[in-house]
Amino acid sequence: MIRGNLVNPFTEEIYPAEIEVRGGMVECVRQVEGKFNQYILPGFIDAHIHIESSMLTPSRFAEAVVPHGTTSVVSDPHEIANVLGIPGIKYMIEDASTVPLKVFFTAPSCVPATPFETSGAVISSKEIDKLLKYGEMVALGEMMNFPGVLSDDPEVMAKIAAAKNYGKPVDGHAPLLSGNGLCKYIAAGISTDHECILKEEVIEKRKLGMKVMLRQGSSAKNLADLISAGGDFIISDDKHPEDLLKGHVNLMLKEAVELGEDPVKAVKMVTINPAAHYGLNTGLIAPGKSADMIVVDDLVNFNVKEVYIDGNIAAHEGKALFSVNPVELETTFKISSKEPADFEISSSKGEEKVRVIDVREGQLLTGESEAVLNVAYGKIEPNVENDILKIAVLERYGHNKMANAFVNGFGLKKGAIASSVAHDSHNIIAVGTNSQDMADAVNSLVKTNGGLVTASDGCIHSLKLPIGGLMSMKSAGDVAFKLEVLHDALGDMGCKLDSPFMTMSFLALLVIPKLKISDMGLFDVEKFDFVDVVK
Repeated sequence: MIRGNLVNPFTEEIYPAEIEVRGGMVECVRQVEGKFNQYILPGFIDAHIHIESSMLTPSRFAEAVVPHGTTSVVSDPHEIANVLGIPGIKYMIEDASTVPLKVFFTAPSCVPATPFETSGAVISSKEIDKLLKYGEMVALGEMMNFPGVLSDDPEVMAKIAAAKNYGKPVDGHAPLLSGNGLCKYIAAGISTDHECILKEEVIEKRKLGMKVMLRQGSSAKNLADLISAGGDFIISDDKHPEDLLKGHVNLMLKEAVELGEDPVKAVKMVTINPAAHYGLNTGLIAPGKSADMIVVDDLVNFNVKEVYIDGNIAAHEGKALFSVNPVELETTFKISSKEPADFEISSSKGEEKVRVIDVREGQLLTGESEAVLNVAYGKIEPNVENDILKIAVLERYGHNKMANAFVNGFGLKKGAIASSVAHDSHNIIAVGTNSQDMADAVNSLVKTNGGLVTASDGCIHSLKLPIGGLMSMKSAGDVAFKLEVLHDALGDMGCKLDSPFMTMSFLALLVIPKLKISDMGLFDVEKFDFVDVVK
């Protein structure tokens, strides 16, 4: 029996109540007399997250978020799917099954995300049909290939048809899509979007019946700009471990309330709304629902005191009350050692005008600018003083492809960084001031089977991510500490970004405008085609 001020997202009421639980389910809810200094809420649901982006295995992720009141997540495993295909998805399901957190999955719709990059696997419409039969699969994952939808690509449409056949929703991914194109995208059966950055986008999409997810992640933070336009869910999409130590959905709720959102309406966006959309038997404290509940001190700070999953206490005063033993997974990198010369762009001129990827802090969108760079000994030089640095993507699945270009916004004055987390195909991405440090960073990363690396004049710092080159089996605290060491090293190197590795990881994401890079070359997302580095 649990007693307190019940927050009922169905009726938007708050009243004193007692909840009786039997067999993991809510048996009865009774309104009672009395005053309580605590609030009982349905367990929080993060309706769209990529667990792999936390750099934690699902079990370690659960260990981090359950104490913050998260009892369920809807996870799109397309990161591990792009690396290992179906076996990677099965790994996520297996490891998640070892902890109380309810991890629901969406079948990754875009593996690879585009035909303009090399991934470690391909998931066809036939495999999507098989995946959607899994009990853990509640939807078709975000359809990033919106040009494929608009052009009626047969394979894309077959994936959407499979979801419809099983009565499961289709998640969307349509940044800046508007007008007739948006109408066609929605008409195809796509019901959500989490890529809005403008109020006008939110308003137009909601008017057309689309459910808008307001994102507050580690890299992309859109809540402040969009919440006044309305929304249906509050989601994180991608969260780094150091942020998860501070909070998860509870922190997003606190931020929403600080921005003026009504607390109960905000709670609906992380409980009953996602539960209803994905057909989950949670999100509401009512007879016949799973007894997933949390106790908080107030509806301002949302400090979580206790967490119950299926009626069992899973966390108390910020500490998980379950053991974690992550499942192991073998992975290998098929890439040869690199030399500094591999990171050079040749020219026979004295100087060259080049395209430059412009990084925007806190946004997945990038811009495009141009710069005139000097050529020395037949190689185009970066301009470190003006923050025009080298960037490279190296394919890691055995085909020996790589591409070089230039980027602005990192602020490095020396050294280089490299990562095997590079959305969505997760090839190796590196940014640096010079070719020697870039080669050192990449070679160090390959030796450890993936991770994050800084390199400067022979000094190497690294965070090992042996699970698919994406995740660690260590705790969130351990990973956050290693990441802090890397960020300190980056600060010494002059970097000015808050989340440099996460920001860098999205520079290989070819479905969000404007200028990105894959192992095949520099890519203009708006043209949906490659462009030359040299103009």
